[in-house]
Amino acid sequence: MKPIKKYLVLVLSISIIFFLSGCFNQTSTEEKIYKTLENVIQLEKEFANLQEPLLELEKKEKELYDTMLSLGLKEEEKIAELADEAITVSNQRKEHLDQERESIKKSEEEFIKVSELIEKLEDENLRKEAENLFNLMETRYDLHKQLYEVYMEAITYDQELYTMFKEMASLGDMQDQVEKINNMYEKIYELNEKFNEVTDQYNDAKLNFYKNAGLDVKLKENES
Repeated sequence: MKPIKKYLVLVLSISIIFFLSGCFNQTSTEEKIYKTLENVIQLEKEFANLQEPLLELEKKEKELYDTMLSLGLKEEEKIAELADEAITVSNQRKEHLDQERESIKKSEEEFIKVSELIEKLEDENLRKEAENLFNLMETRYDLHKQLYEVYMEAITYDQELYTMFKEMASLGDMQDQVEKINNMYEKIYELNEKFNEVTDQYNDAKLNFYKNAGLDVKLKENES
């Protein structure tokens, strides 16, 4: 049976209320970094909102696959009908992934602005913290890019399998295809675990930076 791995990801979970201290007509570098990082969260909201619908599509596609497996060879017409439906659902998954990817890319474009601000930090220890924060997020973006590419490739393999159902391919060929698919979803699982881990590290590092920068912040909401 071909498993469809849950594509669970952690989003940037820290939403914070910021209280300005000092002069209202002057914004420090630390405050500018804060505003940029919080803008990044807003830009990833679409990414977060797409997770549940994507899981629902995976569940629906898995049900269609299981039904195809349960049917006998004499039910060729019904199998072909289910295969077409599964291909349609998998294309919907691709659309969700494309939307998700666009959300992350917009987030990355905003986040890059932090680089120039980090260079302006006068406190050396604080600057090192910010550089670590930046590197964690860059790693996170790179992992998501890999995750997107592997997942899209896995969907293509899924669709090839559904076509093989329609064409009544040999059992051996279909087993080989299922093995390829399982290997791809194992890669997705591993990348997803790394992505979640780095996201956690980033969120922790960001809060520490805010604290050590003397920013008066209060945690407002956590999402996962």
